[in-house]
Amino acid sequence: MIVTYEAIDAQGNKSHDAVEADTPREAVELLRSRGLFVTKAEGAASPKNATKKPVADAAEPHLPLKTLSLVTRQIAMLLRAGSGVVPALTAIRRQLRNGRQQALLDKIVLDLEDGTTLTDGLRRFPRTFDAVFCAIVAAGEASGTLPEMFERLAGIVGKRRAMVKKLLGALAYPVLLIAMCSGIMSVLLFFVLPRFAEMFRGLAVEVPASTQFLLGVGETVRDNWMIVGGTLAAIIASVVWALKSRVGRQFLTDVQIGIPVIGRLRSRLIQGQIFRTMGTLLESGVGLLETLDLARSSTANRRYQELFDRIEDAVTSGGSLSAAFQNSPLVEPYIYQAIHTGEDSGALGGSLSYVADILDETNTELVNAVTRLIEPLILIGMGIVVGGVAISLFLPLFDLTAAIK
Repeated sequence: MIVTYEAIDAQGNKSHDAVEADTPREAVELLRSRGLFVTKAEGAASPKNATKKPVADAAEPHLPLKTLSLVTRQIAMLLRAGSGVVPALTAIRRQLRNGRQQALLDKIVLDLEDGTTLTDGLRRFPRTFDAVFCAIVAAGEASGTLPEMFERLAGIVGKRRAMVKKLLGALAYPVLLIAMCSGIMSVLLFFVLPRFAEMFRGLAVEVPASTQFLLGVGETVRDNWMIVGGTLAAIIASVVWALKSRVGRQFLTDVQIGIPVIGRLRSRLIQGQIFRTMGTLLESGVGLLETLDLARSSTANRRYQELFDRIEDAVTSGGSLSAAFQNSPLVEPYIYQAIHTGEDSGALGGSLSYVADILDETNTELVNAVTRLIEPLILIGMGIVVGGVAISLFLPLFDLTAAIK
């Protein structure tokens, strides 16, 4: 078929032409080997040969991050030892215990045995193997350096998993404190307050305003527990929806970096992921414009995507990468200085990976600092609530004791 395309060369010059290939994807790979970055490719492909961009399906088998990290490291080890891709995947498949995970590797092996490239086999499972993962594998296949590429991927996935574990570990104690505080308040509302209310009525004690308010809240919650429970369930369902739906995730992703302290942490986490992606891709031989496109897709935050749009415009116009980062308030000065140094020395990929390592270290420190800040705030909040309840309940008893004396 004849595939028409629009592309940009390494100097930033745009071109519009046509090339003959079996599929648009094959045309893109051919043009990429010529040093062109394809922005648009169209061809009259038959239904049999037409290719579609992989779309993540919630029902497709996938590997969780822990398993993906293990599988990637084992592939790198086996390939480095001289094993072929199919025997390596077959050996790893036998170690898995989950049937769906085994099925995923089985499908990749069948594709390879049918003559499909490893990159195309991985692209069938975008929930597990994202565009960056596949681009690095494609670079390894093109250059004959698959073992080295999988070692780099093992490092990327391993660092991502380590950061996730740090975040989950940091959140575990605050969540436990919140759950404990909620349990204490439930016991007070449903079991303790009714007994004190009956006692105050029996003794005909005049209770202060704070105690009246507390007893009124307890009575309202007990009398309308279905409404209160339904409201809490609706709030939880809304949060779950926001975390799972595309619109909700987009909203949360956009507003996160505007939150004090937490926004700074989230912004640095995004930068760490972006710069590690860019550094690895450039060191793997992927072109700068394609690297920018893949790095943009690694985050859904609109502010960073707009930043990459400006960077791509600057690079295609002949500007430098560091200057584009310098003009952004999202990037700190030492980062674009390191990028500028990498551009001058011809080691941009290594410079970006170095920046990512520095960001990982500062992110770890920032996570610990945020955790140390949140924990005492929760404890203080618990003390104020529980102490206020205790004082409100026992204050009438103190007044009654004083009156008796």
